[in-house]
Amino acid sequence: MRILVMGGTRFIGVYLTKALVTQGHEVVLFNRGNKPAPVPGLRQVQGDRTDPAQLKEKLAGESFDAVFDNNGRELSDTQPLAEIFQGRLRHFVYVSSAGVYLKSDQMPHIEGDAVDPKSRHKGKYETESYLAAHGMPFTSIRPVYIYGPQNYNDLEAWFFDRIVRDRPIPIPGNGAHITQLGHVQDLATAMAAVLGSSKTVGQIYNVAGDRYVTFDGLAKACAIAAGKSPDDLKLVHYNPKQFDFGKRKAFPMRPQHFFADIHKAMTDLNWKPEFDLVSGLKDSFQNDFLVSGRDRAEIDFSTDDEILAAS
Repeated sequence: MRILVMGGTRFIGVYLTKALVTQGHEVVLFNRGNKPAPVPGLRQVQGDRTDPAQLKEKLAGESFDAVFDNNGRELSDTQPLAEIFQGRLRHFVYVSSAGVYLKSDQMPHIEGDAVDPKSRHKGKYETESYLAAHGMPFTSIRPVYIYGPQNYNDLEAWFFDRIVRDRPIPIPGNGAHITQLGHVQDLATAMAAVLGSSKTVGQIYNVAGDRYVTFDGLAKACAIAAGKSPDDLKLVHYNPKQFDFGKRKAFPMRPQHFFADIHKAMTDLNWKPEFDLVSGLKDSFQNDFLVSGRDRAEIDFSTDDEILAAS
């Protein structure tokens, strides 16, 4: 297939692009051109996706079998792209988020669960609804928390920062909130697997790791990945409602149970995660955290210190 990948030079896009090229597809990237393509020799169309006129100018004359939209957050990001290729695609694959689900007492989240109209990810659900209503042959992927080398969100690195410096780890609540992470390589493999299957058109898939973990358990898994004993960790639990952090982010995950069932993706895509949590975290620690020198960087722990002082 001839495939357009929106972005393609950061995190998910890097892994996805490599997976598609390995499968023998012809891949074209659309981005601002600030970073080199992850596979040498790939064509990059340079432009600003937030400018509909520019999108049309750059892409209206192009022909693709499939489009992967990895970085559209709001409907306004994706609608111009969908309009350009309306009726001209075999597949439009959209990266949504499990964050669209409404908080529930019944877990794990499954595809079809109610969505939260006030979610900060509501634009993702609006985009899914638009694609469905306009007859686009789309598939939506809803990851939970994504981690792995090149992660630009402070997730596993937040824990590593504290673990390598032997600092206490402040965790909101009692540490027993259950969550779920998925390695970016496994996500890219699942995304590539939707192509060429009529079964996946019009479907939504939760994609993440196949095990759930508590906040305390995640801290311990990060310690193991970093070569430390989990028994030596000092976990400090606190009530986040007792603090006014403003716009500061005191913890990298939402303080609630947040995990999703992935059996639909495993069945329909003939896919399963290759990374267990510890092996995936080791990959991130060894091939990103240490390589980037973050273990030696100066980190602002002022928010931690405020929590620890009150505890």
